[in-house]
Amino acid sequence: MIYYAIKLVLSALVIVAVSEIAKRHSGFAALVASLPLTSLLAFIWIYVETGRQEQIAELSGQIFWLVLPSLLLFIALPTLLRWGWGFWPGLLAACGLTAGAYLLMLSLLRRFGVEF
Repeated sequence: MIYYAIKLVLSALVIVAVSEIAKRHSGFAALVASLPLTSLLAFIWIYVETGRQEQIAELSGQIFWLVLPSLLLFIALPTLLRWGWGFWPGLLAACGLTAGAYLLMLSLLRRFGVEF
């Protein structure tokens, strides 16, 4: 139980740190947010819990392919906001576009024999 509490606290600290840093220095917050901290934490937790390096290698490869469609969010959201969309509608639309990009990427990857 303590182990899960440690996992929860460390993972939450990453999110809190980025949001607090962003209030003062958006560029530095962007740098921290762009780091694959979630992936690194997942790799560490998997290794500590299972010691299975092959599982980490598989996850890492899958993350690579799924990072690509996620980049659409970071193009669409600022574009929509600059076009005068409100935050919530812009965020919703950017998330919808990103979800569509994920579906497209998964379809393309299956055609090339990459399974998830």
